[in-house]
Amino acid sequence: MTMSTITPLKDRDALSTWAADLKTERASGAPVVIRVSMGTCGIAAKTTPVLEALQSEIRSQQKESQIEIVQTGCMGLCHSEPTIEVYDRQTQQSIFYGNVKPEQAPTLIREESSQAFGVDVLTQNWYRPEETDADVETAQARIVLRNTGRIDPESIADYVGTQGYAALANVVTTMQPDEVTQTMIDAGLRGRGGGGFPTGVKWQFAAKQPAGEKYVICNADEGDPGAFMDRAVLEGDPHAVLEAMAISGFAIGAAQGVVYIRAEYPLAIERLELAIQQARDCGLLGTNILGSGFDFDIELKYGAGAFVCGEETALIHSIEGLRGEPIFKPPFPAVEGLWEKPTIVNNVETLANICAIMRRGAKWFRQIGTEKCPGTKVFALAGKVKRVGLVEVPMGTTLRDIIFGVGQGIANDRAFKAVQTGGPSGGCLKTEDLDTPIDYESLRALGSMMGSGGMIVMDEDDCMVNIAKYFLEFTLDESCGRCTPCRIGNKRLHEMLVKVCSGRADMRTLEKLRQLSDTIKDTSLCGLGQTSPNPVLSTLRQFRREYLDHVMNHKCTAGVCSALVRYDINERCVGCTLCARNCPVSCITGAPKEHHEIDQERCIKCGVCQQACKFHAVDKH
Repeated sequence: MTMSTITPLKDRDALSTWAADLKTERASGAPVVIRVSMGTCGIAAKTTPVLEALQSEIRSQQKESQIEIVQTGCMGLCHSEPTIEVYDRQTQQSIFYGNVKPEQAPTLIREESSQAFGVDVLTQNWYRPEETDADVETAQARIVLRNTGRIDPESIADYVGTQGYAALANVVTTMQPDEVTQTMIDAGLRGRGGGGFPTGVKWQFAAKQPAGEKYVICNADEGDPGAFMDRAVLEGDPHAVLEAMAISGFAIGAAQGVVYIRAEYPLAIERLELAIQQARDCGLLGTNILGSGFDFDIELKYGAGAFVCGEETALIHSIEGLRGEPIFKPPFPAVEGLWEKPTIVNNVETLANICAIMRRGAKWFRQIGTEKCPGTKVFALAGKVKRVGLVEVPMGTTLRDIIFGVGQGIANDRAFKAVQTGGPSGGCLKTEDLDTPIDYESLRALGSMMGSGGMIVMDEDDCMVNIAKYFLEFTLDESCGRCTPCRIGNKRLHEMLVKVCSGRADMRTLEKLRQLSDTIKDTSLCGLGQTSPNPVLSTLRQFRREYLDHVMNHKCTAGVCSALVRYDINERCVGCTLCARNCPVSCITGAPKEHHEIDQERCIKCGVCQQACKFHAVDKH
């Protein structure tokens, strides 16, 4: 079977033969491969014209036999999209180019695997533990992202050619379900969706339930602001998730899997649908997989973008056609879940670890990361950092290494102020916390959490009170409203933060903020409500000076809270009238070539006057 044909695979040997044929076919292919990052971020950055220009130039220079173009998922180098990788098969060396423009295609194709003149060359700082040893200078280790940005996600042949479905073949033909579960327990993989519950233990709970109808659910309802880890995996390596779901189904005795994915991920949905059909056509999903007698199939269910449906019981209700609301536990889904049947729910990143563990073993996995938290963690590094992108690092890596190492520090030469981990449910950490190792317990001890992997960096121009208010506004919008502490308590919290930001609060307000936050944490029904006050509590503790400035001095040091900001025109004013002409409320007076004044009663603190002034004559304080 070649890459262009797909027929059902009758047994494990047929899969192995196909993989060997693919390796031979690739070895005799074009000596140079140009990989083009075509994830959502790349497409949004106008990579499609770059791809088309490269394809056109290959035809123009008649290099079809010398250069192969491969469309991949996100390479993680989101700071420099459009991004491409030029890979030389003979030397096995790569050059990464960023900010590529269509007009640079002739140079890139002419130079082939040599460094092209005038194109931004990017440093690649990751290794793949399955293939290479760690370099002491290398920060990232790719397990989850081993194929993302490296293979064509729309080609099952590309996946099979990188040991794809080898783990499933081994599991269903040589192992017993309890062996699979025990391997996961021994590996120590903890759920990457936020709580960090041991994956193997969850599987064991479901496996011990009486035989019958059971389900495997992939939680792809990624909703944290600034988070795009799961989307990137589904767009760049969908078969890894499908293979892992089949393995988990074998382990617990389930024949049906469901991928619950938000409808706002059209490219991920398109590639998942294609991958599912390809796997069925190859006999890797469906009945009697690889002649083992094991049946397993997968369907997609679309979410409407409700953040609360990231909680597993709310997610299950949504799949059942009910309102996405959580319920009290126990019983846990592993005992009574979808359609009241035993169900395991794992998120995308958790599942993306499983095939590597089954290929290499628990001992291999435990060599990466820390004793309590083996493996790696994927982060969406965003905010005021120079190299925004997708980062995968071993557990135990410090925040400093991620932000100032991988991310190369704060953008625009500003000073670091805080980093938010764990999304709306997490907390803000300051400079003194930068040497904290990334693991569940260390972050929790500081009042934050791992979460699904959002990491938003803030600089000196951010107001931490306003940041807490922003995340609380998100939680208010996303609360299902079922329990009073979350529905009403967070509303009251938000009202108090508005008072602080507008200079109308007093010291009693700060104490009420803390007391109400503690109450909401202790009494809310689900994880959304229980963690929603974290941004408030962490900023109150870590950045109390800013709260006191707002309350006691009626001042926002960062100049973000408009009610506490004042604009004045200084002695540099030459009377050019630009500020007055641009003011949206006409609150600036003064004759041409004379000093102007701002009517503070009418000023709406928009800052347009400062932006318009060419003489630095408008002060903000």
